[in-house]
Amino acid sequence: MRGSSTQKRYFHFSVSLCTKLTSKIDVSDLVLHFPAKLILMATFVKNCSMAKIYLIPVTLGESSVEKVIPSDIKTIVSGIKFFIVENIRSARRFLKKINPEINIDELDFKELNEHTPARGIEQFLEPLAKGADIGIISEAGCPGVADPGADVVKIAHQKGFTVVPLVGPSSILLSLMASGMNGQNFAFIGYLPVKPVDRNKAIRELEKRSFSERQTQIFIETPYRNNKLIDDLLANCQSQTRLCIAADITLDTEMIKTATIADWKKTKPDINKRPAIFLLQKDF
Repeated sequence: MRGSSTQKRYFHFSVSLCTKLTSKIDVSDLVLHFPAKLILMATFVKNCSMAKIYLIPVTLGESSVEKVIPSDIKTIVSGIKFFIVENIRSARRFLKKINPEINIDELDFKELNEHTPARGIEQFLEPLAKGADIGIISEAGCPGVADPGADVVKIAHQKGFTVVPLVGPSSILLSLMASGMNGQNFAFIGYLPVKPVDRNKAIRELEKRSFSERQTQIFIETPYRNNKLIDDLLANCQSQTRLCIAADITLDTEMIKTATIADWKKTKPDINKRPAIFLLQKDF
C-alpha cells in the first residue's frame, strides 16, 4: 500500500472504526481494492454500513404490481426483515405480491396507527440502531403523505437515521397531473368536516382561497360519502369554478375528469365506495 505514514495510520484507523460499525467489512479486501483516496474510501464505507429506513410505495387498489411499482423495489424489499405497517394483513399480502418467494413468517411487523404513542414508535426503530434496515408500508400509495408513517420519519430524522423514499404511485400527485389545474401552487387539505354546516363553510372557504391565492385545493373523502360530497360541492361552489374528480386511479376502472360546476350538475357521476381525489380551482 502506497502513501505517507500519516495516510496509512488514517487508513487503519478508519478501517478499525468501520469494522466496529459492521462485521461485514473485510480489511484485506479494502487494502487490495482501495489503495487511493483513503479519506473518501473510509467515508463511503461508513455510509454504506448505516442502516436505512425505506418508504415503500403500495399499489392503489388491486392494480398489478408490475404496472405501478418499479422492479428494483422487489430487490430492496426482499432484503428487509423489519417492517412498520398500517395494517399487518394487507402488508403481508402486498409483500407476497412483490415477491411470492418471500418467507413472511421470518419477518417482523409492527403496526402503526393514530393510537400508537411516540415512545412506541421509538421502539419500532430499534433495529436501525443494530444495523438492520426497516421498511414502512402504508395502506395505499406512498407512506408519509396523509399517512401515520410521517410520525416514524420525523423520529428517524431526529435520531439521525437515513430515510430513503422509493418511487411509486401517489394519488395526490397523479390526480393533480391529470387535472389541468395549477401544479405550481396547490394544497392538500385531507378530509373536510363531516357536519353539514362546517363542511359547507369549508367548501366555500376553499373556493375563495383557490381564487385569492391561485391555489389548487385538493381533498379526499371516505368512499361511501363521495356522492354526498359531490352534492355539497355542487350546492356551494359557483358555476364556473372547476372541479376535478379522480376515482380509481391506476385501476382499470379509472375515471379522471375536470369540468365546471355547471357542467357537473348536468352529468353528476356515481362514485359511491370508489377511492377518489377531489381538486377545486376557481379561475380569474
